[in-house]
Amino acid sequence: MSTIVSLPDQATARIPKRNYLTNENGLLSWLLTGDHKRIAVLYLISITFFFFIGGALAGMIRLELLTPQSDLMASDTYNKVFTMHGVIMVFLFLVPSVPATLGNFLIPIMIGAKDLAFPKINLLSWYLYLVGGGMTLTAMITGGVDTGWTFTTPMSTHFSNTNVITTGLAIFVAGFSSIFTGLNFIVTIHRMRAPGMTWFKLPLFCWAHYAASILMVLGTPVLAITLVLVVLERTIGIGVFDPTKGGDPILFQHLFWFYSHPAVYIMILPGMGVISEVISTFSRKRVFGYTAVAFSSVAIAVFGFFVWAHHMFIMGVSNYAVLVFSLLTMLVAVPSAIKIFNWAFTLYKGSITFETPMLYAFGFMGLFTIGGLTGVFLGSSGTDIHLTETYFIVAHFHFVMVGGMLMAFLSGVHFWWPKMTGRMYPEKISQLAAVVTFIGFNFTFFPQFLLGMLGMPRRYAAYPHEFQVLNVFSTAGASILGVGYLLPMIYLIWSLKYGEVAGNNPWQATGLEWQIQSPPLTENFTTIPIVTQDVYDYEWLERQKEHEVTHVG
Repeated sequence: MSTIVSLPDQATARIPKRNYLTNENGLLSWLLTGDHKRIAVLYLISITFFFFIGGALAGMIRLELLTPQSDLMASDTYNKVFTMHGVIMVFLFLVPSVPATLGNFLIPIMIGAKDLAFPKINLLSWYLYLVGGGMTLTAMITGGVDTGWTFTTPMSTHFSNTNVITTGLAIFVAGFSSIFTGLNFIVTIHRMRAPGMTWFKLPLFCWAHYAASILMVLGTPVLAITLVLVVLERTIGIGVFDPTKGGDPILFQHLFWFYSHPAVYIMILPGMGVISEVISTFSRKRVFGYTAVAFSSVAIAVFGFFVWAHHMFIMGVSNYAVLVFSLLTMLVAVPSAIKIFNWAFTLYKGSITFETPMLYAFGFMGLFTIGGLTGVFLGSSGTDIHLTETYFIVAHFHFVMVGGMLMAFLSGVHFWWPKMTGRMYPEKISQLAAVVTFIGFNFTFFPQFLLGMLGMPRRYAAYPHEFQVLNVFSTAGASILGVGYLLPMIYLIWSLKYGEVAGNNPWQATGLEWQIQSPPLTENFTTIPIVTQDVYDYEWLERQKEHEVTHVG
């Protein structure tokens, strides 16, 4: 065994011939692989496919809302389009994106392990995701579903005559993919850390995934059971949500939001882990308040389970419940604010550079902060009652879930792309894409805050003429945003063949993943590493570089 934390090496001239990509050839070697890195690549391809389908549906929505009349599609078609957009984006892209791709690829390497604890279950997770995705596409092609991604009863149980059962079962199957992934991460982080890798030398990326995994394992089964109950209600009329049989439609809301509010943190916590790694690397400093940032991830996971009822302030819950859940909703903002403040202090007096991952990280901080602050309006019952079911809600959750999470995802993909592929992406055009994405996103969704405050309801294909100007701004912004999302797709594929060889540690970063070759070996490490340095110890790195210079001189 050897000490793995050492000086970053210089870029090598060629990509190593032996790596996880070249270890075995043939389609079957990929479809039956147990290598966490290959499974991460399979996930990356899959979720990118679903992202562009969901994005195309979003484009149809914005085109419809360009004019006040329902002149592109009929109202029932519009209902199906925004429902399928929500289902695909939430369950097939936002939830699995960072954990299934970057988490799968990096967690074993970051903790000094050769793979996840259960490689075959990891592969099974990907197949379950594909089955769920395939069922969702089948439901879409054969008529779609029109209940909204929230499947609200009694619409979903009694009145909708669309593919509720197929879509519900699709999410049920995909949910097991999420549960298995979370379980794998928890066991791996507990049991497979390298010698010397204590909990407080663990990268914050791993802390964030650990917290998100708790939510996946505890929260996702509730959603799965709820959707099975909806299916049973539609097929044999068990009456759980039917008041004529002693059931309660409001019970569905409790069960659905008990998962779906924590699900926001399943999406955003892994993204926060990415941002901690990126900000530390490109400001050349330790993360300020490492322990506070680590425990804030766990605090977000815990508080996340106590805020679901703020989605139900308009449904007749008691004043006492409103008071309690308002308070709890405000409390969950505290650990989120700890992260933002600590990232800001990390940047303070840092040697900041503006490579593409850092630009996306700044975008995350901006969009997530706006999304978080507007959440205060929804946690307060007075403003929530006015804003619920308006476009303010649409803008708020897109700023948090889509803007924040996608910025973090793109930041992470660019940051670890050299490690995953062995090649660099073109820097200038990728910086342009980051800026275009940020501008396009604000142009698209900020007008929707104003639309919501003015009273424009969501989920309608037609609207009064006075809302058109802001809708035109929003649709124009969506066009810019589409370019921002399309550019990385093009230049990252281009870089696979023509990109500059990256070397092992192009960012001169700390962390075990930067101490091994790019792309990594199938077994990650030739010998089990021993960790002796604190994570993010850039001061130590600088001292070693100065020592080397002095020694050479």
